[in-house]
Amino acid sequence: MSAKNNANQVISLSVQGVITPPRMPPLPAMPYSLAADGTPFLLPAYGSIVYNVSVGDSAYGWLADCVHPGVSVKLDDATGNRGLNVLSCVGNTAIVMTGNASKARGTVTGKTGRFSEHVIIHFDQAVREGLAIGDKIVIKAKGTGLKFDDHPDIMLKGCSPELVDALEVATTDEGKLAVPVVAQVPPHLLGAGAGLVSDGGSIHIQTADRAALQEAGLHELRLGDVVALTDYDSSWNHGYLRNAVGIGVVAQGDSPRAGYGPGITLIMTSAGGNIAPMLAPGVNLSDLLL
Repeated sequence: MSAKNNANQVISLSVQGVITPPRMPPLPAMPYSLAADGTPFLLPAYGSIVYNVSVGDSAYGWLADCVHPGVSVKLDDATGNRGLNVLSCVGNTAIVMTGNASKARGTVTGKTGRFSEHVIIHFDQAVREGLAIGDKIVIKAKGTGLKFDDHPDIMLKGCSPELVDALEVATTDEGKLAVPVVAQVPPHLLGAGAGLVSDGGSIHIQTADRAALQEAGLHELRLGDVVALTDYDSSWNHGYLRNAVGIGVVAQGDSPRAGYGPGITLIMTSAGGNIAPMLAPGVNLSDLLL
């Protein structure tokens, strides 16, 4: 049975960001970061227009630190950027308002948290060629306040009505919400982002232990994959809670740093475990929304 929601009551409003430049550590004497084994590295990190990494590509193997596929937007005004980050939802439409690619449309595919606080947007590669750092991007934000009629325990966060429809979620005979996912992430592999608020930002899969990553079936994740977080509650802040379940989208690539790896943007969570993840191949934003 399909799960009804209150999408007809959810408002759609404009938020805006600008394409942000790539960021580096702020101290001139410290452009390097440390890998999990203590090796210094200097690689591109978050921000900018990434021409050759897109939703649907592997989350691993790139010479980058938590690469954002496509385009990253932000506002310098902290409170305005908070609104941009929290109110933007995965699946929302983004429109280029300035520059050579004006009027081109894209789709929000993720959000990042502490230190970057970007919204990540997919644009076709031909559109990216016409974009420039500083271009204004308007997002038709819709999804905040979205709820399921028969699942009051489940909180939706950063999830558009379009994504809910595309996932074709349904209520099981046991009364749980069945959600298709490509994999389940155990709590011991969840790292950076724990303890932070879950309405914006991300929670990262730790990848320093490659054997554990493969044992969990997470070594072939793609950017845009939908995954479950097991024994993890993100109702308010991200943290361990036995039997709780979350659902998220892989929005960022892997990282050499300890505690980091593919970054997940949360889209729903149930402290009471009333989400039933259903393993299915190919549950990816590239097929669901793009």
